[in-house]
This record gives sequence, structure tokens and C-alpha cells, in this order.
Amino acid sequence: VLSQSSEAQKETGTIDNSTVFTRILDGLLDGYDNRLRPGLGENVTEIKTNIFVTSFGPVSDTEMEYTIDVFFRQSWKDERLCFKGPMEMLPLNNLLASNIWTPDTFFLNGKKSIAHNMTTPNKLLRLKDDGTLLYTMRLTISAECPMQLEDFPMDAHACPLKFGSYAYPISEVVYTWSQEATKSVSVAEDGSRLNQYHLTGQSAGTENIHTSRGQYTVMMAHFYLKRKIGYFVIQTYMPCFMTVILSQVSFWLNRESVPARTVFGVTTVLTMTTLSISARNSLPKVAYATAMDWFIAVCYAFVFSALIEFATVNYFTKRSWAWDGKKLNKNQDFQIIVIQIFHAQF
Repeated sequence: VLSQSSEAQKETGTIDNSTVFTRILDGLLDGYDNRLRPGLGENVTEIKTNIFVTSFGPVSDTEMEYTIDVFFRQSWKDERLCFKGPMEMLPLNNLLASNIWTPDTFFLNGKKSIAHNMTTPNKLLRLKDDGTLLYTMRLTISAECPMQLEDFPMDAHACPLKFGSYAYPISEVVYTWSQEATKSVSVAEDGSRLNQYHLTGQSAGTENIHTSRGQYTVMMAHFYLKRKIGYFVIQTYMPCFMTVILSQVSFWLNRESVPARTVFGVTTVLTMTTLSISARNSLPKVAYATAMDWFIAVCYAFVFSALIEFATVNYFTKRSWAWDGKKLNKNQDFQIIVIQIFHAQF
């Protein structure tokens, strides 16, 4: 009997709590207009944000973009949603987000953004009794990363992620970081998905931009990348170095071995041409020379000079032979003339 009565009390308490929460939600949304921002005409709406990166990468050098998977958190205060109840924090269904005002945040340098919806929309909505809302979304973003490749492949880059309000100027909506800048952007320990880069760190900042529509707040997170050089040492630097050494072997061959020296020269030149083309395939078509381009150009000069040296030596060798032949013919003619004169006299 006691157990049955306790179960009945629990069920009654659950029913009472559900009824209370239902009444709270109905009361909050009664007369609520989600088209109007909080504090309209009175004060500026402050949006506190932070980013947690679950995976970073890959990075595309040819497209100059990177892909990042994040939990994007926004928090703001809407006094129209203040309530009194048995809980300080009210967990809400993500479907309720369409019934309240939410920031019109967009990513300025984003090329493509995906909000995950499997198996349900990956969104979290929490409401405090003082009207403070926490809104978290899981996003996958492809963003631009301008790169200066003069030092390639010993280069380093700072890939930005910029976001802000699409329609509200700074006089209406202001974005801030929810914590100090060093803690507002964090990356999971196993979050790097990079094969050619080291993710050396990240930072957060804020700037204001001026447009024809007014002044806007732009939040910026920078991710610092340092390229790994190992792949390029194996695929480019070592083959180029060995090709240059191979081209110098022709100096040790007999200058009269024309076929062998020709094969060495032409083969090494063609090899350097192939290496230079393959090294450029992984890069965008930039108008300036990279550090690898200069290295390949120097190697190409050594290889080509070896071929020019052989051609020069071969030319002068044949010319000396021709000159020796002419001198021999002249000596023979002179001897014949002397003999003929001798016979004519005697």
C-alpha cells in the first residue's frame, strides 16, 4: 500500500510539473512577437558567442578554403521570456526556436554551411528564469582561407572565420565573446583532420566594419597552420637533388661517348621538367614564384648547363679533328710537290 501511494505521489508530481511547464510556455508565448528583437527601441541586444571545434580540416590549397565542424553557441537576454517556476533553467525543444526571436548570424567568409539534422536537428535551446537564452547548433562550414604561397612549402597561414549579424547594425545588435578571447575559441584534442599541416593554435578578436547600411560588428576567429615539409622532401626535393647529381655523372664519361652523354643530358632535363609540372599540380595558379619554384629553377639550370657543356665540348672536339685533318692534307701536298721537283731536277 505504501509503495502504491508513493508511486501515485510521483506520478502526481510529474503531472503537476508538466502542467506547470506547459502553462509557463503558453504564458511566455502569449502575445510574443518573434519578429521584434529584445529591447527594441530601448537598448542594444548583446549576443555572447563562443565556438568549440570538434574537427578541423581538410584544407584545400587549390581552392584556398578549409572545412570545420563546430558547436556554435549564442546567448542573449530576452526579458519578454522571464518566468517564475520550480526550475531556474528550462530545457526547451529545438522546435521552439522558430517561435522566438533568434539572431540572424551569418558567416562572412563562408562558402558553404550545413546545419546537421540527423537524426533530429542538432540544436540545443535553454531558457533561464531571467530571460537569458542559450542557443547551440552543430555546423559544418567551408570557409575561405587566403594564402600567400611565396614560402611554399615552408609556409604558414592564418585561416579566419568571420561572422556577425546580417541585418542589424551595431546600434541594435552587438556581438561579444562569452569568455576571454583565448577561451572563447577552443579545439578538441583529437580535432585535427590535417595531413599536410600542423594546427599550431587559434585566437579570437572583434572588429567593426562600415558599409553603406551602417556599422556592423564582425567576430573573428583565426586558426594558425604550419605546413608539414616531409611529403615535399620525399616527392620533390630528393628527386631533384638526385637528378642534378645524375646530370653531373656525364662529366666523367669519355667525351667521345656521344650516345651515352646525350642520353644522360636529355633524360635528366625531361625528368626535371616532369618534376616541376607535378610540383605545381597541388598549387593554385598563382602569378608569382614560390620557394619550391626557385629551387626547381636552380636544379634545372644545373641539369641544362650539363647538357650545354656536352654540346660545347662535342662541337669543339669535332672542329679540332677537322682542323688536324686539313693540316695533314696540306703537309701531304707539300711533300708531293717537293718530290716532283726533286725528280724533275735529277
